[in-house]
Amino acid sequence: MRARDWLAEDLGHECDWTSVAVVHKSACAELQIVSRTQGVIAGLPVAEVVAQVADPQLQWQAFVADGTVVDRGTHVATLKGLTRSILSAERVLLNTLGRLSGVATATRQLVDNVAGMPCRVYDTRKTVPGWRLLDKYATRMGGGWNHRMGLYDAILIKDNHRAAMAAAGIDYTEAVQRARTFLMQTFPPTRAIEMIVEIELDTVLQTKELLQSLSNLKLSDCMLPDVLLLDNMSPAQLSECVALRNALQPAILLEASGGIRPETVAATASTGVDRVSTGWPTHNAPWLDLGLDWVHG
Repeated sequence: MRARDWLAEDLGHECDWTSVAVVHKSACAELQIVSRTQGVIAGLPVAEVVAQVADPQLQWQAFVADGTVVDRGTHVATLKGLTRSILSAERVLLNTLGRLSGVATATRQLVDNVAGMPCRVYDTRKTVPGWRLLDKYATRMGGGWNHRMGLYDAILIKDNHRAAMAAAGIDYTEAVQRARTFLMQTFPPTRAIEMIVEIELDTVLQTKELLQSLSNLKLSDCMLPDVLLLDNMSPAQLSECVALRNALQPAILLEASGGIRPETVAATASTGVDRVSTGWPTHNAPWLDLGLDWVHG
C-alpha cells in the first residue's frame, strides 16, 4: 500500500522519536486541517487512508468534499486520537493533500480561463512515478479531463515513432491505418473502439498533407485517427490547422499541446481547437498551503 510506504519513508521503519520523547503515550488530541490560501481541495480520501494506516484508531472527519473551492482559513478536516499518532502522520497527510490540491487548483485555473469556449483541458503523462492515478484524480477534481493513463490504453504516434516509421518508409496515413487494423485484429470490439488513435504533428504542412491524404482515400470514420495532436504551434498556425480540418475532415478532433499555461491557454483555445493538453499543473503548480492546527488535547 502506498500510504504505508510514505509513512515508512518518514519514520525510517522506526518511529517519531521526537513525539516519543516529549509526548505521553496515552495523550490524546484534536487537530484541524486548515487552508492557508484559496484553492481547490483534492485528496481527502487519500489523506484518510494515510491516517488509518498510521493508526486505525484515529478518527477522521472531512468538512468539505474534493473539488470544493476553499478560502483562506477554511476548516477542511479534523483528526482526533492519540497525539503521537497524529503527529507521526502530520507531514505525510499535509504533503499528500497539498500536492493533490495544488494540481486541482492549477487545473481549475486553466479550466476557468477557457470558460465559455468549446475546448477541454486535458492532463498528460508528465507525472511523478507512482503518483499518476492520484495526479489524474486531482485533474478531474479541478475540472479537467484525463488523457491516456499510460501506454496501454490508447495509440499515440509521437515524433520518435514517426522517425522509426520514416526509416521504414511508412507515412502518416499508412501508420494510422496500421494502428486501426492492429486494434481491430488484437482486441475485442468494445476495447478496440474505446482505444483512441492519435498522431502528433509539428507543422501546418504535415497537418495539411495528412488531412488531404485521408480525404483522397475516402476512408470510413472507423479508419480515421480520432485526434491530431498539434505540438508547439502558434495560435496563427493552430487557426490554419482548424480551417484545414473543418474543410477536409471535420470529424477529427484537434488537440493543442506545448507551452499551455494559464496565460496562454485562452489564446490557444480561441483558435477553435477541441482540446488542449498540458503538464503544467503536475510539474509546475505550487502546492496548496495547508496546516494542521491544534484544537485541544
